[in-house]
Amino acid sequence: MNTHDNLTQLIEHSCKTYADFPAYTSVGRTFTFSQVEQQSRYLAQWFQQQSGLVAGDRIAIQLSNIVDYPIVTYAAFRAGLIVVNTNPLYTAREMLHQFNDAEVKAIVILDALSEKLATIINDTSIKTVIVAAALAEPALQENQFSLNELIRQGERLAPLDAHQASRDDIAVLQYTGGTTGVAKAAMLSHGNILANAEQMNERFDNILTPGQETGICPLPLYHIYAFTVNMVSLFAMGQFNVLIPNPRDLDALVKQIEPFDINYFSGINTLFIGLCMHPRFKALNFSNLKMTVSGGAALTHAAADAWMSTTGCTITEGYGLSETSPVVTLNDFQNEEIGSIGRPLSNTTVEIWDENDEPVADGESGEIVVKGPQVMMGYWQRQDETGKCMKRGFFKTGDVGLKLPSGNYKIVDRLKDMIIVSGFNVYPNEVENILCQHPAICEAAVIGAKDEKTGERVCAYITLKEQVDEQQVSDYCRENLSAYKVPKSIIFMEQLPKSTVGKILRRELRQQ
Repeated sequence: MNTHDNLTQLIEHSCKTYADFPAYTSVGRTFTFSQVEQQSRYLAQWFQQQSGLVAGDRIAIQLSNIVDYPIVTYAAFRAGLIVVNTNPLYTAREMLHQFNDAEVKAIVILDALSEKLATIINDTSIKTVIVAAALAEPALQENQFSLNELIRQGERLAPLDAHQASRDDIAVLQYTGGTTGVAKAAMLSHGNILANAEQMNERFDNILTPGQETGICPLPLYHIYAFTVNMVSLFAMGQFNVLIPNPRDLDALVKQIEPFDINYFSGINTLFIGLCMHPRFKALNFSNLKMTVSGGAALTHAAADAWMSTTGCTITEGYGLSETSPVVTLNDFQNEEIGSIGRPLSNTTVEIWDENDEPVADGESGEIVVKGPQVMMGYWQRQDETGKCMKRGFFKTGDVGLKLPSGNYKIVDRLKDMIIVSGFNVYPNEVENILCQHPAICEAAVIGAKDEKTGERVCAYITLKEQVDEQQVSDYCRENLSAYKVPKSIIFMEQLPKSTVGKILRRELRQQ
């Protein structure tokens, strides 16, 4: 793999090497590697010759896990475009911020979301709207294109002159929240993502046979974990990815994976627990399940034990961030230490620093810092933010951890007040800002509380200017925030705890 200079070369090499092998399937549509190559080539030809887009322009992809996602992504890379992964659960407000921050010129969007896009598109720089549908042809509004029709048009155009990016060119703008609550984009280069895929495949090589394995991908492809691991790392190995559009529907998920002989599975804590309680999942044949990888949220012992007793396969936990493409550490396969995040990938240095940015002794807690080829180039158009998190070539993660005697690392806590709900990051400031825009609310403080089902849940403490009830606040939040960000507990207070300078003390609310 390290012979590739960019993701285009990796894609074309895999499609040639594994041409007749199945690459992706979702909701009844299956594509071989050669079909993925052909479809992405036709679309890349349209991007280059008909769209008005030029290399370096940003294209947003707002799709669920359908086979169109990798085809559009690979076409974008082959045409020299920068991919902006966008969560389909976003509200119009969240979409508007991301599209304007990235100066998005084109978008490929699910047909079900096109009405939401219509409410904000005039306030963006988006000129090209391409609509995809999971099954039938999408219903188009004015000035929209059908993805399938563009692929057909692209077939009739001149042969592709594939863009050859350098390893330092931006491939992806991966949005991640900040403690400020304003989503900012990690600039991930072709080299960053290639390096992380190479690092992962060094670990996978001992477990998975190239071109022979079938994996389940329930994690969303817009999330950097599934994006890099499933669409780059495993694609480079010629593996077959079964894409799950809606992992929250466990009945549908089990039905989708029943026909397949599963060899690897990637998921998060909440999904493992839910599946292990599902009677039809328990009845599946797991005799060939070689590998289960967990990331995105802390793995609990209860989930690890339930998965082992249900499937006979140990969960291998790793750790990463959007800013690191994403994987930093991973447990050794078949030598897992449950409760640890494993050891660093090759060419990756992890240190634990104190508050003065100096290394601490093994076994002592401090901030996890990372140096390696997978660390981002910086934050898009935010040099000040980049400067705050980079020191002596290390990326400061904001997570607190320690080094165990085994050489593995363990996450202790977070410096940030970030809340992780079912693997999704929720930033208290963003939720607080929305709450405080409600005319009846005076002040708000948001914290996370442990939750058996989702890992953590969002709790809001509120003081009022005028009378309002929990249901009204909840309805208001649902209009303005993605579902996973909506507070599950709303507590009204006379006043919020504050420091002498008037700063709201979230830690005191946690102690209550």
